[in-house]
Amino acid sequence: MMHTPTSPRRPRWRSLALLAVCLAPLLWPLHHLAERYYQDQLASQNRQTLDLYVANLLGTLHRYETLPQILGELPALRQALADPFKIEAITNANRLLKDITRQTGAEVMYLMDVSGNTLAGSNWDKRDSFVGRNFAFRPYFIEAMEGRLGRFFGQGTTSAKRGYFFAAAVRDGERVIGVLVVKVDLDHTETLWGNTPEQLLLTDQNGVVVLTSRPDWRFRATRPLTPAERSAMLAIQPYPTQAPQPLNLNPEAWLIQTRDIKETGWQVSILAPHILIDRSVQTVMAIGAGALLVLILLTGLVMQRRRHYIDRIDLEARGRQDLENRVVARTADLEGLNTLLKSAVLERESAQQELVRAQDELVQAGKLSVLGTMSASISHELNQPLAAIRSYAENAEVLLDHERTEDARGNLKLIGELTGRMASIIAHLRAFARRDRHAPESVALQPALDDALALLAKRRRAMAVELVRDLPDAPLWVQAGETRLRQVLGNLLANALDALTEKANPRKLWLSAERRDEHVYLYIRDNGPGFTRQALERAKEPFFTTKTRTQGLGLGLAICESLMLALDGELLLGNHPEGGALLTLRMRVAKPGATLPTSEDPSA
Repeated sequence: MMHTPTSPRRPRWRSLALLAVCLAPLLWPLHHLAERYYQDQLASQNRQTLDLYVANLLGTLHRYETLPQILGELPALRQALADPFKIEAITNANRLLKDITRQTGAEVMYLMDVSGNTLAGSNWDKRDSFVGRNFAFRPYFIEAMEGRLGRFFGQGTTSAKRGYFFAAAVRDGERVIGVLVVKVDLDHTETLWGNTPEQLLLTDQNGVVVLTSRPDWRFRATRPLTPAERSAMLAIQPYPTQAPQPLNLNPEAWLIQTRDIKETGWQVSILAPHILIDRSVQTVMAIGAGALLVLILLTGLVMQRRRHYIDRIDLEARGRQDLENRVVARTADLEGLNTLLKSAVLERESAQQELVRAQDELVQAGKLSVLGTMSASISHELNQPLAAIRSYAENAEVLLDHERTEDARGNLKLIGELTGRMASIIAHLRAFARRDRHAPESVALQPALDDALALLAKRRRAMAVELVRDLPDAPLWVQAGETRLRQVLGNLLANALDALTEKANPRKLWLSAERRDEHVYLYIRDNGPGFTRQALERAKEPFFTTKTRTQGLGLGLAICESLMLALDGELLLGNHPEGGALLTLRMRVAKPGATLPTSEDPSA
């Protein structure tokens, strides 16, 4: 009897569709968990960012909070209040306020009488000067007259610039004779935010936006204003508009976190677009849907294989041996698939471990880069004093062999001074890393230049470099730090000698100085190859150098530039018309200080 083979049945797609419908609701809990997880992650990150911004803002305000009370005791300001019609007293007050404003970094300082009239101000010589204007309507004036510390944030009616105002009463015993005001510029706090999807929003007690990373949100109201608040705005004029437009934000489009600042009555909010969460959730949902689809396909494959197996059982009459061979073949296929799956799992675990190892190596490389930069800076600054100490020590050994103890004692004294200078250099490097601001000193230029030349005298003589000096006999006093100025001069002179090593004799080095207006100019010129165009453009960048790695690290001019800026000076690079490099140091003139001892003759 002949059996007709039964045709294989197709997979029951209806059963797979029903299975998909049953498993699809599992995606909703996945969506909820993913949204909650990424929302918590973003909230935690934004909370830290918000705390940092608030700490920076409060630090800026606290730096200026006590200034009005302290400066109110200055005699020059009291004399201006005592005799406001005396031109000399008003002029002294104006200049004093301008100097203090420049030193403290405040926006403006001004002095008012008890009627609110401005008698003196740091911007007395500018077009938008406050002198002669009346600010009695401002809340900070009223609070100061009542004996409290006046606080106010608003846009200036004269300068049209935003700022935070601190005001304190100037007293003569128990009697209030005037008010001193310090205005702090907070515009730069907006620039600290950067170009990020998150937005900054700072509102005052009226709910009006005063600081924000979005200029189109500025001076908009986040809530309806009461009639009392509108009347107060008309009286004190805190904004450029008397009717702030409403700021309509969709709460569903933003993840908003707010923190109150009790000292100022402000609220600082950080707004993260909800799309940041949606994108991550959509990615998770896509992965979940893909996994669900794979599960359904695998289920369909299992069902299909099961049907094939049943069909083979039904065909037992056609040969058990053939059926066993088919079962063995199918079993081998399943084992191969299982092996592939295990191999894929092992490969994925290996890739995960490689990623973690690469991240660790990246963090270690970042640490080594910071350590290398710091070590390079310190070694570059200490190289010259160490070379001088070695030279003086060798000379002292020779002098002791010749029993010239006094001369040897002089060398040892110089070594002691150089070690003190190295300690000062290390202290200045540490202060430079912290961006400390030291008070300016009066330093004589010629002795500092002689000290720098003395450190390089041995090298200059070995290179047969002719030194041409054209310096005034009278000391030129400049506003600088004594150790920092010697660092700059030593670096620039060493660079000039490095440039002359590439040139055959004769080798010359010219030094000249002059005073023009309120500045002293020092010119250092050599007859070496000069600067190339690329070197002039990038010479002040850290680690840029035209020397080999054994000759230099490319930090000298970058450090000199930073030190000169810290000293309120300037370093100019160029080429002389007759050839060679020309370096110019511009420094502010200072009042004569103490007479410095004569340094070692640099030409010796």
